[in-house]
Amino acid sequence: MDEIFGFPVVVLASQLMLGLVNGAFYAVLSLGLAVVFGLLNIINFSHGAFYMVGAYAAFMGLNYLGVSYWLALVLTPLVVGTLGVAFERTLLRKLYQLDHLYGLLLTFGLTLVVEGAFRTAYGVSGQSYPVPEALGSVLDLGFMMLPTYRAWVVVASVAVCAVTWFVIERTRLGALLRAGTENPKLVETFGVNVPRMVMLTYGFGVALAAFAGVLAAPVLQVNPLMGSNLLIIVFAVVVIGGLGSTLGTVTTALGLGLIEGLTKLIYAEASSTVVFLIMVLVLLVRPAGLFGKES
Repeated sequence: MDEIFGFPVVVLASQLMLGLVNGAFYAVLSLGLAVVFGLLNIINFSHGAFYMVGAYAAFMGLNYLGVSYWLALVLTPLVVGTLGVAFERTLLRKLYQLDHLYGLLLTFGLTLVVEGAFRTAYGVSGQSYPVPEALGSVLDLGFMMLPTYRAWVVVASVAVCAVTWFVIERTRLGALLRAGTENPKLVETFGVNVPRMVMLTYGFGVALAAFAGVLAAPVLQVNPLMGSNLLIIVFAVVVIGGLGSTLGTVTTALGLGLIEGLTKLIYAEASSTVVFLIMVLVLLVRPAGLFGKES
């Protein structure tokens, strides 16, 4: 059997594919955080909570209302994104002129409240969400049998990230958003309602988190702490990729997923810390991140 670095090719390729699936989750989650954190300069510590709410919304929709997975994939980001808009308009907007620490504390407090509410309602044990019947088969890739749903996660994540990047970097709306974050008074002179644009952008970032939650529901156990478990890694992805760089964030997320998968094969004990080790090395060499712009 052919080997690379002492490992069978089949085993190596299988582990990298599983790492790519994890990287796809990181990509959607970190992109939503990057939109809010990088473009609006808001440290959104509640991002993981909205991700968890998205997973629970899909779970409750199926069990209480009979909402299918495909409908939940569309409705959940809209509903949770609307909740994000309400949060931004009623609470977060009042802190824009204050130190960033206040926004961090507010979003952290919201996370504790939301997690506590779901822990009271469902406990700490995970809830299962079935894989949709259309994606319940297995793909034969030659070197491994890959569940079709995991392949769908990669395709859907890359597609959403590509559309988001195009809107932000290649459309007039994205140009207005970037200009509005740098010089809002100038943009307002052109008749643009900057506060409304900021509100909708925050809601869009929250919607991306909810979309990732629906994608994760059939793969992971839906539980109140699922967002907190991923949030620190997602923050690391955004920092490594560079604040304000959507393409850098997505590329970094997919790359770190592959590195994490490879690390599990070589030295499993280091797989949970390799991302943070890379973050430290990147910050030492390039504080702005791999794709960020030096100030």
